[in-house]
Amino acid sequence: MTTPGDTARVYLDHAATTPLRPEALEAMLPLLTSEFANPSGAHAESRRARIALDDARDAIAGLLGVGPGEVVLTSGGTEADDLAVHGGWEAVAEGWSHSARPPAVVCTAMEHHAVLLACRSLARRHGVELREVRSGADGRIDLDALAEACRPDVGLVSVMAVNNEIGTVQPIDEVAGIVAAGSPGAVLHTDAVQAVPWLDAATCTAPAALVSVSAHKFGGPKGSGALVVRSGTGLSARIGGGGQERGRRSGTPNVSGAVGTAAALVATVAGRDATVAWVGGLRDRLGDGLAAAVPGVVETGDRADRVAGILHLRVPGVEAEAAVIALDRAGVAASAGAACSSGAVEPSHVLVAMGLDPVGASSGLRFSLGVTTTDEDVERALARIPDVLDRLRH
Repeated sequence: MTTPGDTARVYLDHAATTPLRPEALEAMLPLLTSEFANPSGAHAESRRARIALDDARDAIAGLLGVGPGEVVLTSGGTEADDLAVHGGWEAVAEGWSHSARPPAVVCTAMEHHAVLLACRSLARRHGVELREVRSGADGRIDLDALAEACRPDVGLVSVMAVNNEIGTVQPIDEVAGIVAAGSPGAVLHTDAVQAVPWLDAATCTAPAALVSVSAHKFGGPKGSGALVVRSGTGLSARIGGGGQERGRRSGTPNVSGAVGTAAALVATVAGRDATVAWVGGLRDRLGDGLAAAVPGVVETGDRADRVAGILHLRVPGVEAEAAVIALDRAGVAASAGAACSSGAVEPSHVLVAMGLDPVGASSGLRFSLGVTTTDEDVERALARIPDVLDRLRH
């Protein structure tokens, strides 16, 4: 129960980043202090660091359903996505014999910009045809449009497992079947960054040859992630140097980051079922309460098709970026999918891909909950958000 004058802030932006789990911090501390050696060395200190790194890789691999040699440690989800798109496509292109033209690329128009911009970069630099597949009004990929795009000339397909803005789960099994039938020479990549906290990533990403994850989305440290490269999948390196990660990603390994990632992933998987049930209930309470208190609010997508932690709303008459600023002043941290890094306000490309006009695509607000969200957080949010949105409307 909130009290008058309550000024406690409410953090509802877990899809952007999560608090560091205590298990991750505890596991990382020795690697940040006493066990700081480079794991590539030959002395005892380096050997201890190498053991820590190998143990972390084993844990990450096991929980993602692959072998340790199929895990490439990266600086996060963005690098993993970029490596998958560029490195995966280049490996296919090197042996391409289907036509004189370079292999085409297919992705959804709803992808995170880490994937979308990498695909567009390939198109510009190599004269690659890029086919961006629309989604339906429910936020799920249009499978008929995907089938039309997946022809024998395609070398890489990228479809995210869970949309980072609206939380929609994509049918990766069906996607993989379509890719195998229409583009048998293509490699399938999935950005699973938003999937790991809520879904069994080992199962839902199993059909994909390349899988991106990022630690800070599930209680691990920022600047640490991984790309799954299943056995038999080619990958051209983007960073050359000392040949680390089996030559697929050079650079001194971030041992503490890998150890923190492993500890956070272990804790996430162990508590996932309980977390999904708890957070899903809080998400529904928040959504139902705002629907009752804010006239005309529209919830994006079907809850049955979304992960438990994301509530995405469209508020007619309210520009999302202005709402985020006003909510921040009211003590609620939320986000909009409408701002680019330059600060210019643009319609959400995700909502545009769903068929919304620019005005509707600029009205989306994302409230994302996580393992540390409480009943009191939801009560405070319900006490503050309707008043903020009402003032912006009028």
